Amino acid sequence: MKNDQTTPTQSKARRLLTKKRGWIAAAALTCALIGLTGCAAATSAAPTASATPTSTAPAAGHGFPASGGGGSNARSGAAEGGSSGTVTSVSTTGFDVTTVAGQKVTIKTGSSTTYENGTSATTASAVTKGASVLVLGMTSSTTITATQVIISPPASTGAPTYTTSAVVPFKQGSPSKANKDGKVPTDYTEGSGTIQTGATADKAATVALAAYPGGVVDRVVLLSDGEYEVHYIGVNWPHHVFVTTADQVVGAY
Repeated sequence: MKNDQTTPTQSKARRLLTKKRGWIAAAALTCALIGLTGCAAATSAAPTASATPTSTAPAAGHGFPASGGGGSNARSGAAEGGSSGTVTSVSTTGFDVTTVAGQKVTIKTGSSTTYENGTSATTASAVTKGASVLVLGMTSSTTITATQVIISPPASTGAPTYTTSAVVPFKQGSPSKANKDGKVPTDYTEGSGTIQTGATADKAATVALAAYPGGVVDRVVLLSDGEYEVHYIGVNWPHHVFVTTADQVVGAY
């Protein structure tokens, strides 16, 4: 029978081999644990996708303006417009106005600004606290760089033939119900039209503000049907007032 006893050298070799296998197993287990930890860290650090994107920007035409709407009505800067109200303070660089809807408007004046009292020419000194004014000029949000200031403006022609609804003051987070006055062009698309300047824009803004006082006109555009759309901000309603080339207000929404 063959002797199964091992020599001291063989016993030592077996012990070393057993230790080596233990080291390998321990190393493998450590790597696995490190891998799991790394995966957990990566998972916890990864951003969670939002189901609904959020934005704090106001919608164009509601309350305060955002650029655009597409087409030539889109704008990235000031456009010709205006507002009316009561002077609340006067400084060397302009004055502040509060509209009948409660919107504060900052008026900047300069050497090129002209002044009228009623229908007569006057000077900047006629602008005093408490005066009723119509201001026309380049509008950027609720700041107007005035080209013309009319104190105690005369009654405007072009009043609507229908009974106008009341202007709804702007209130953050409280949109108004959809409303429509008069006639709105059937083919009108928000953002359409060509921005107007000079006397054309001034006249349309003046007529619209007389019919619907309280807003700030931040642009006037000529539509494809020949009417003007006078765009309002600073109020919950209306946002669009339509004026004919004969200076007649025909609708709003």
